[in-house]
Amino acid sequence: MKLMKAKVTDQSAEGQKVEGAEGAAEKPHHKKGKKFRSKVPGVMITQYVEEIPEGKSHPDFTRKPIALTIQEGKFGVFKAIVIGEPTPKVTWNRANGNIDDPEKFQSKYDEATGEHTLEIPKVCTEDADTYKCFATNEFGKAVCTIQLNVIEVGFKKTKEIAKSKEELEASKPASFRTMLKKRGEIREQKPLESEEKVWEILMSANKKDYERICAEYGITNFRGMLTKLAEMKREREEEQAQFIKQISSLKHIEVNADENATFEIDMDLKDPSSRIFLYKDGVMVPYTVEMEEEMKHQLKRVGKKFVFTIKNLDPADAGLYSVDVEGVNVFSTDFKIPPVNFAVKIQEVKAEEREDALFQCVLTAPMAEINWMGKSAPIENNEKFEITVSEDKLIHKLLVKDCQPLDAGIYAAVAGIHSCNAWLVVEVDKNPANKGKKIARKTTQAGGSDLDLEKIAKEQAEKHKKDMEERMAEAKIKAAERGVTDEDARVAKEAADAAAKAAREAARAAEAKAKAKAEKKAAKLKAAKEKAKANRKASGKASGDGAAGDGAAGGGAAAGGAAAGGAAAGGAAAGGAEGDAADGSADEDIVVSTDESDEEDEATKTKRVRSNQLVPDTVIDDDEEASSEQPGKRGKRTRQGPLLKEEIVGKTNSKGTATDAKGKKRKSKSGGGAGGAGLASSGASADNGEAASGDEASSGDEADEPAEAAKCGKRTGRTRPSPILQETVIDPGVHFTLGLSDVTAIVGDQAELFCKLSKENVDGVWYLDGEQIEPDDVLTMSKDGFFQFLKISKISEDYAGKYKFEADGRKTEAMIVVEDPPRFDPEELKKFAVPIVIKKGQRVSFKIPFVGRDPMKIQWYHEGEELSDDTNIKIEHAEGSSQLTLNKLQRKDTGEIKFKLKNEFGTVEAFAKIIVTDKPTPPMGPLEIVEASQNAIEVKWRPPKDDGGCKIQNYILERQQIGRNTWKKLGPIGSEAHYKDTDVDHGRRYCYKIRADTEMGTSELMETEDVQAGTKAYPGPPSAPKVISAFKDCINLAWSPPSNTGGTNILGYNMEKRKKGSNLWSPVNPADDKINEKVFGVKDVIEGVEYEFRVAAINNSGAGEFGTPSEFVFARDPKKPPGKVLDLKVTDSTYTTLSLGWTKPREEEGVEDEAKGYFVEIRPAESPEWDRCNNNPITMTSFTVKGMKSMAMYWVRVIATNDGGEGKPQELDNYILAMPPPVRPRFTDQKVKSFMVVQAGNSARFNMNFEASPWPDVTWLKDGMPVSKRVTISNAEGASQLLIPSSERSDTGIYTIMVKNIVGQETFSIEIRVTDEPKPPGPVEVDENVPGTVTVSWTPSPDEKRDDRLHYMVSKRDSSKRTWHTVADHIFNNKFTACNIMPGREYQFRVYAKNDMGSSQPSESPKWEITGKRERFVLDMPESKTCNLERPPKFLVPLKMHNAPQGYECYMSCAVRGDPTPHVTWYRNNISLNTNTNYLISNTCGVCSMLILRVGPKDTGEYKIIAENPLGRAECSTKLTVSD
Repeated sequence: MKLMKAKVTDQSAEGQKVEGAEGAAEKPHHKKGKKFRSKVPGVMITQYVEEIPEGKSHPDFTRKPIALTIQEGKFGVFKAIVIGEPTPKVTWNRANGNIDDPEKFQSKYDEATGEHTLEIPKVCTEDADTYKCFATNEFGKAVCTIQLNVIEVGFKKTKEIAKSKEELEASKPASFRTMLKKRGEIREQKPLESEEKVWEILMSANKKDYERICAEYGITNFRGMLTKLAEMKREREEEQAQFIKQISSLKHIEVNADENATFEIDMDLKDPSSRIFLYKDGVMVPYTVEMEEEMKHQLKRVGKKFVFTIKNLDPADAGLYSVDVEGVNVFSTDFKIPPVNFAVKIQEVKAEEREDALFQCVLTAPMAEINWMGKSAPIENNEKFEITVSEDKLIHKLLVKDCQPLDAGIYAAVAGIHSCNAWLVVEVDKNPANKGKKIARKTTQAGGSDLDLEKIAKEQAEKHKKDMEERMAEAKIKAAERGVTDEDARVAKEAADAAAKAAREAARAAEAKAKAKAEKKAAKLKAAKEKAKANRKASGKASGDGAAGDGAAGGGAAAGGAAAGGAAAGGAAAGGAEGDAADGSADEDIVVSTDESDEEDEATKTKRVRSNQLVPDTVIDDDEEASSEQPGKRGKRTRQGPLLKEEIVGKTNSKGTATDAKGKKRKSKSGGGAGGAGLASSGASADNGEAASGDEASSGDEADEPAEAAKCGKRTGRTRPSPILQETVIDPGVHFTLGLSDVTAIVGDQAELFCKLSKENVDGVWYLDGEQIEPDDVLTMSKDGFFQFLKISKISEDYAGKYKFEADGRKTEAMIVVEDPPRFDPEELKKFAVPIVIKKGQRVSFKIPFVGRDPMKIQWYHEGEELSDDTNIKIEHAEGSSQLTLNKLQRKDTGEIKFKLKNEFGTVEAFAKIIVTDKPTPPMGPLEIVEASQNAIEVKWRPPKDDGGCKIQNYILERQQIGRNTWKKLGPIGSEAHYKDTDVDHGRRYCYKIRADTEMGTSELMETEDVQAGTKAYPGPPSAPKVISAFKDCINLAWSPPSNTGGTNILGYNMEKRKKGSNLWSPVNPADDKINEKVFGVKDVIEGVEYEFRVAAINNSGAGEFGTPSEFVFARDPKKPPGKVLDLKVTDSTYTTLSLGWTKPREEEGVEDEAKGYFVEIRPAESPEWDRCNNNPITMTSFTVKGMKSMAMYWVRVIATNDGGEGKPQELDNYILAMPPPVRPRFTDQKVKSFMVVQAGNSARFNMNFEASPWPDVTWLKDGMPVSKRVTISNAEGASQLLIPSSERSDTGIYTIMVKNIVGQETFSIEIRVTDEPKPPGPVEVDENVPGTVTVSWTPSPDEKRDDRLHYMVSKRDSSKRTWHTVADHIFNNKFTACNIMPGREYQFRVYAKNDMGSSQPSESPKWEITGKRERFVLDMPESKTCNLERPPKFLVPLKMHNAPQGYECYMSCAVRGDPTPHVTWYRNNISLNTNTNYLISNTCGVCSMLILRVGPKDTGEYKIIAENPLGRAECSTKLTVSD
């Protein structure tokens, strides 16, 4: 048994040919659209339109087909359910081949279930393939891919032959080349070819990118690519397994916001010390580890993650980057750099809370999409962010919706290797009234510069188009130059070929001439020999027997017989060969003569029987005319594949059918002008069917070649690249081409088993569970040609088991599984589903019969809740049925009844509905009064909440007049919940009772509230009267009617007046003479008196309440408008406010009256409209304008007003800027550190507060240069912050903040030193140079080169004290001289490296001891001699050069001897320092030292020490350099 798997194919590339009718039907639907994945895994959707109309939808799968692995000969089916509006069309196709054969492939649709199926009744091995299901409508297409794998049954002769060929090819030495690869070697450094590059890219690419990569590099054989790629991946994984445990999370190269490119790999190395190499386009590139040095390529390793970084990007960095581990490729990523930059970069945006913010930029070249970053995180289209691109792909926009304080930060746009970033500042709402409340969403939008982006984009597009035209012109010129070169090369090649051909023809002609001459001579010699033999042997026996035929004579040939005249007759070289006549219908068996001789009488011959065609030959000849020009020469052939020698029982004719069971030898025949043809050594016949069929020769000329060669006595030559392999293929006899398949049947249904044999009418035996079975009334056996059938008309459990069919020693088996799931009779189920309507309190029963195998679980449900036996519930089970009885039903029991059966074979359900009727519930309020007038009362109410399962027939109403005890029946009024009662008395109050009536009875009553007919409703107050005009004898007023009219029309108004200062209101109009209009002129006024007025409305019920009084108004003639205000000026300003002050305008009687108030107006410089800042006039001569835009330009004016109107406006002479008064920048922090030490890896943060006006530009510099992008600068009002998120040693430097505005600038510098705890110094050595002193020296700490403030501290311990104490500190060199070393004691020294972060671990010296020799005390009194120890001064250890940092200590020391003890003097620049208290000078035992406590610039210079005594003078000097 063999499993035939479908070839794994991905989705076809766009435009790829699809075979088959279904594929052809799909080709017109290759529309362009957006592609996306469905929620159903494995389904790809293509949407043809941008927006789908409402109510329509693209196709999609709710259930996709599933892959099948099925035995050969069984029934295969794919099922799918699709949705979409309009209904999609479903089609099927396969990757290799078509499915238009209706007998083999059947596409169906079931309307009941909505399933689309593709059925394959009898699956064969050729059906193993990748299938696709398409669902298409006018709005889109959905496609999913499934595989069909077929398990092969039985023996396949052709497959075995093909397999043997494959094994032969695999046995060639070339197939072992892959086994000879050397592992663990570094790859050869050479540039990658384009083919190598594309395979490197595909090896590490995602599957979704295969189609794009193939289109880019011109790969059209998509399936071939997938096959080769799978093999390459398998080989690569085997190589990687030597060094790597696991690889995951391959992140391809991306450009970050800081214009660095990174790619990541997660891999678990077997050996952590394995070498890792980085290649670019096949050439190794160096890189640094952990950023120890500043190189372009860097590797950072964190655990199992490897992060490669490319810094300082430029276009030359584009290429294919590969990572190798010990010479084995692990990952490749293609880095492409588009030639694009930013023409307009994104700008800083200030947005208010809950306002939208817009960033926008313009590119120099079109680009479909760019990368947006928000606070170092990538941004995609979602509910928060909206990314848009213009049609020309030059303008890119990012909209941040509904800005919150958390959204503030740096946003960046990345295009190619370039990036730009800007701040989003979100201004929090500081209004105290909104504190604790949710701020409303704002419809305004912040950002979007005033630049004309469309104009800039148009200019860039024209520029880009011009550049492209220039490049195309250059390309055409180069192509033309290449064309001329190619033409010259082609002409030269043709001339060379012609010359070579002429030379070959001349050589052949000469050779043919020489051979013809030699053959003629040989023929004469042979004729003479034959004549001599004939004379010696009278019997006429010759060395070769011949056959006469129609003017032909037998002749011996050198290597075989040849025919002459019109027919073939010849003898074999050593006695002839037997064979059939050379006839076109002859068998294709070929007899090959293997032993050839001119002298022997007999020849050894072999027989080779072939059942298939020869492998096609390749004719090696220079031209086709050679055969006709030189009949004695035949073209040479070479085999393209191995010959397969087979032995079969029976032989086949030219048509391939069996003719005889035994192979026969060929017999020579004579007559009819034909004779036996002598076989050449090549073993080929001139009329062989193979040559005629075109397998060995492609033309008629080649078919005649053997005969031509035979005529000339010339043998044909063949060359074979491989040996002949013998293969024995035995006829398998009867075998199964289609085996039995398992069958699952339900009790009572039919079942059928069938199989297919290789021969017809073969008898066989059927078995059930090992016992032979015979036909009966239910079980029948039959055969039809190649097929054997076993049918069971009505199956039962007795027929379940394993069935076997055996024929000619071959057998096939299958199972019949008999299932007995629960089932209902369709008629009974239909009756059960009829709804039951029953009255409250009655009983109902449900009963339904069923069949199925026990044990069976029976359940009853009511509205989804399982029922069990209870007071009013009774469940009874019987064999084949179940009954549910419900007693004393209530209205709430209305609902669905479900009956569920379940056994081991399945589950079935039946549904019924019960409706319990009852009288309705009371109607529902509240009562809605539509009308309550003196003539009628009209009311509405709501129907009952539950109508009792019956339709409302009538509402029954009763009415009671308040004050009486009787109720009046108004009778049934119909089914509408509405009634109008016209039999009412004006002013009376009524109450109603309402009931609902159905066929089940009358509901309880609903009693309403009292309703008054013709209720007295007074109108509401009108608006406050407004003064239209005022004169000394009349004041004209107007007002608006009340909003509440009391339900009736307004009949008129009453007006009252009151003098200012009085509490008495007096009527303006008489009570019986109401005011009919909404305007009125009051004439009863006294000149010069100030009045106020109020109005009341009158309706049918009477006069309502008075409204709000009007403003006070003088009874006098109108005033003149005031003049212009005086001395208008700005008193104060901020970024959002402006304070103004002015003086009252002058009064001029009869021309300009006194001003009563003022209006302030502003106008933005870009707007022609004036905006009034106060709606009501102000009486003060000062005002503060709020809500101005920072640094915006405004015009300001003030207008005076009085009762006579508004005066002329007074404007400021110049525009004003919304900004505080100019203030030179200054820093407000009193105590600010100028030096900061930060440990490497920690964040460094420095805040600086300042004040300046206008808003200054804040710039940060590092060592005089702009700070890098990894340093975050945050600016706010009056403050700026510098933040280094994760500091490195390279961040050490002097940082300067520069605050500058139009008034001036201010700077401040801080030194930030990034360091770490120092590493300990190297080995410590101790040496004695001067008795009583030792010199301690050590190897510098590794951090000494990177930290110029690193120094050393030395501690000492001797054997007497056993405690450590510091003997020297702030040592900037690597030596120290210790004094007072006593003999006989052991000394040990420790050296610490120290810097601003602390001290390192100590490095200890070996123990040092000066042993004192103890000798026996012998008193020897020598003669007294005078000893002169006097000597002049001499420096034993001179001073050394010193370079000390500013602010640190500096320690100088030297050693001097002399007797008497010399006097030591220190000098700096020839000035004595012995009396200077800033220098600590000491002289102990000849060791002279000087300590400068705090080195400053003034200490730089030459230092000299002079030692003097009476015998002489010595001096030593050095230089001290102080570094910043």
